[in-house]
Amino acid sequence: MSEKKITSSELALKIRRDAIEMTHVSGGSHIACILSMADIIAVLYSDILKYDINNPEDSGRDRFILSKGHAGGGLYAALAEVGFFDVSELLTHCANGSRLSGHVSHKDVPGVEFSTGSLGHGACVASGKAMALKKAGSNARVYTVVGDGECDEGSIWETALFANHYRLNNLTLIIDHNKMQSLDYCENTIELGSLAAKFKCFGWDVIEVDGHNHAELKDAFLRPRTDKPRCIVAHTIKGKGVSFMENNILYHYRDPKDEFYDLAVAELEVEK
Repeated sequence: MSEKKITSSELALKIRRDAIEMTHVSGGSHIACILSMADIIAVLYSDILKYDINNPEDSGRDRFILSKGHAGGGLYAALAEVGFFDVSELLTHCANGSRLSGHVSHKDVPGVEFSTGSLGHGACVASGKAMALKKAGSNARVYTVVGDGECDEGSIWETALFANHYRLNNLTLIIDHNKMQSLDYCENTIELGSLAAKFKCFGWDVIEVDGHNHAELKDAFLRPRTDKPRCIVAHTIKGKGVSFMENNILYHYRDPKDEFYDLAVAELEVEK
């Protein structure tokens, strides 16, 4: 497998900086969703996932599926920064003819396992891949990130039942629990209650963490496995890393323009 030299902290900052640039240039949306999951993605690609940038189809690789596919810019940024393709290509995001579409696409994009955007579908495919790998006797694992608003989808709960029934302990589902979705807070849209309690009731091994704390995330990923699928409820802040985007529902769709772009870049530069 390839050697990953970038630290998770460095990668998280690069993902945030790349995402600001991508959405600014393209006029694309979902920047706040990317920022909330940046630390989760960074820890996965720096410290957890087995992959080979020179052989993306390696049968022994771990599989990662971004079920909340509207935040695809964050995954593209991570893949570019670890070497699957050149970072300069990120600036073609959402452009006509670009392979880097707004919702994540696997077509001709090395490192992307599955095209997502229809919420709930990625988690279902992840459970299917986990089952196939177990049947094949593979030691590879499957990881998927879902949004908390995505948990309104019935297919998420079908996945929860399926994965528990077949004891898919090679599957890890991470909930980016930023408490907001689309145009409002989750609780004002559909009351979620405790996602941790729900997944426990469905038979999963559940761990709750601060989704911006890299040590907690890494510990949750590496904790010894039970015979159950694992759910990591990562409590995050939508728009994390750019003060005026944090918990600001406008930036689910708004892209950073003019002085707001300059302010966002300046804040992230300070973090270096």
